Amino acid sequence: MGDILVVDDEKDIRELISDILQDEGYTTRLAGNSDACMREINADPPDLIILDIWLKDSRMDGIDILKTTRRDNPDIPVVIISGHGNIEIAVAAVKQGAYDFIEKPFNIDQLMVVISRAMEASRLRRENAHLRVADATSSVMVGSSTAFRALKSQLDKVMRTNGRILLTGPAGCGKEVAARYIHAGSDRAGHPFVTVNSASIEPERMEEVLFGRETLERGFEPGLLEQAHGGILFFDEVADMPLGTQSKILRVLVDQQFQRVGGADKVRVDLRVISSTNKDLQLEIKEGRFREELFHRLNVVPISVPSLETRREDIPELARHFLKEFNQSQGLPMRNLTAEAEALLQTMQWPGNVRQLKNVIERVLILGPDSGDIEAQELPAGGDNGSAGGKFGLPSNLATLPLREAREMFEREYLMTQINRFGGNISRTANFVGMERSALHRKLKSLNVVTSTRSGVRVAAVEVDETAS
Repeated sequence: MGDILVVDDEKDIRELISDILQDEGYTTRLAGNSDACMREINADPPDLIILDIWLKDSRMDGIDILKTTRRDNPDIPVVIISGHGNIEIAVAAVKQGAYDFIEKPFNIDQLMVVISRAMEASRLRRENAHLRVADATSSVMVGSSTAFRALKSQLDKVMRTNGRILLTGPAGCGKEVAARYIHAGSDRAGHPFVTVNSASIEPERMEEVLFGRETLERGFEPGLLEQAHGGILFFDEVADMPLGTQSKILRVLVDQQFQRVGGADKVRVDLRVISSTNKDLQLEIKEGRFREELFHRLNVVPISVPSLETRREDIPELARHFLKEFNQSQGLPMRNLTAEAEALLQTMQWPGNVRQLKNVIERVLILGPDSGDIEAQELPAGGDNGSAGGKFGLPSNLATLPLREAREMFEREYLMTQINRFGGNISRTANFVGMERSALHRKLKSLNVVTSTRSGVRVAAVEVDETAS
């Protein structure tokens, strides 16, 4: 049922409590002073502590043990037992974070009710933590392109380490998914993954949200740092964090401890920090908006998350993943994409990256029929927020050109789009467009289209004539 540590300097009392608990199916450990208590906690944290306020011949009294336990093991509920003259102190202990207190001489039924409630509250906290973990592990990495495989290889290398990671890349490219992937495969997977959305928290509340608050009337309220104890703290878009908070976070990273707002005691935390940004932090430092010392603390392992533009091969696989996800999570119809719809998705522009693709798939499922394959005409033009219909107007840059020049521009853009769609693979491109590979090479040469490797990805581009004046 649970492991309970009983701490009391009176042998008769602690043995009485132990006998009662064992009769109810609990396992117990006993400690007669603060040193024995701390040894038991450090050796193997119990599920609950029953703690006397006054401990004779001890270096620490019950309040000191409570504070230390709340700092280092905040998930362990503590029930205070106290004599008649210690009620005010016991009430103060509850404000310090104790679950409840029981006055001596105690009623056995009352004792069991309090313990049962405390154990249930502890169980619910653990279940909530497991739900957060389950949410993290359900965020899977999807893809098979060269750019994706390179990213996944980097993430796998840093997964089991404790180094701080800075994920960079455009908005919507999947930086949080990458952070959750690291958490799910790390030694901290059984502990929380807590996200700090730096842009959405009001600057004047940032310190309270991060560090928590402590008052005489209400005791203390843990902040995000304490909630992430033992796990991973993810600073999403860290460049948006206020400068004043940046300096305090820097101190936390150095000392692994902090003070709550309004508090005086130091709170120690064990965290791994992962950060993300879509901004150039070197420019932010130059403009005085980001602390250089914090950048170097966060940027121990820099990892670039590629845009959807550089991993177009993954679009059909991502789309199928989202179709299945929306079916399972929202009960939306399970539909498949036609080959034409997949091809169109791969040629669209995606400034919002994977997030925008996910939104488009959701919208098509909501607005479309309940059965049948998803046709190309159901997709919004260009992947934007416009209505579906499949009608594409002639671009103005083509409409103003003579036919020969317009045809050449169209062929160039069309072939470059297809090459990029297939990750630079000329054979697959030739097969799709219906040309012999040698003929495609000749056509590309006549259009001044060349392929080159950028950031590990093969892409097509127009060759620049450097001799031209």
